[in-house]
Amino acid sequence: MDSVSAGIPIVVFTDGAAKGNPGPGGWGVVVVTPAGDVTELGGREPHTTNNRMELTGAINGLAEVQHLTGRVAMYTDSTYVIKGIREWIWAWRKRGWKTATGGEVLNRELWERLGALADARGARNIDWHYVRGHVGTPGNERCDAIADGLAQQRPVTFYRGPLAAYEIAVLDLPDDTTVPARTPSSGSKSSAGSSSGGKAHSYLSVVDGQATRHATWAECERRVKGRSGARFKKAMSPADEIAILRGWNIDPASV
Repeated sequence: MDSVSAGIPIVVFTDGAAKGNPGPGGWGVVVVTPAGDVTELGGREPHTTNNRMELTGAINGLAEVQHLTGRVAMYTDSTYVIKGIREWIWAWRKRGWKTATGGEVLNRELWERLGALADARGARNIDWHYVRGHVGTPGNERCDAIADGLAQQRPVTFYRGPLAAYEIAVLDLPDDTTVPARTPSSGSKSSAGSSSGGKAHSYLSVVDGQATRHATWAECERRVKGRSGARFKKAMSPADEIAILRGWNIDPASV
């Protein structure tokens, strides 16, 4: 097994999408190693569900780094994946893959594969982080673009190379990765303006070095979608907006 820099985790972003749910689906993964290598992965299925694609993304992300030693930081916007692998899977196994009401666990074969990969690495060597979807986290947005593009059969070019040449600020990681309350029966992602993410003050984007303030996520998304090197983020307050812009080396007074 290859050795990696001590104390620095392998970062893995994953996402999944299904158009129609069920319908055509895709999954996307971005892996960043402590050595500074980036690998993008993705795949599609002609008829599937959002939850199956979320699981498939997580499976492929963990499988991609199984030859590397060290801790893994997994980032996903699926509470279904995080709650399932952290909590529900233990009860499912004890009950012979039955739910609390005696029904069959949905997507059992995928849960078994994800569980086997997690067990092989060791629970203490994986940190599962929840990312609020569509709030401008670069790694999550890139995975979403891969998954969505593949689901719609659009051409997707995968990057494999050094982090220094990667145009996405993938290590711009969210500070808050706590999981919002959810039940096993709910499976939808939170949107940019949902209560789980909080009401936005504004949405910020940078395209070709020019920063713009947007009132809605839809407006922001239209500006950055498909633009190489674009950056975007939700600001929760005027102070947050200033901090984000300064973090991008942009004078807030110019926006």
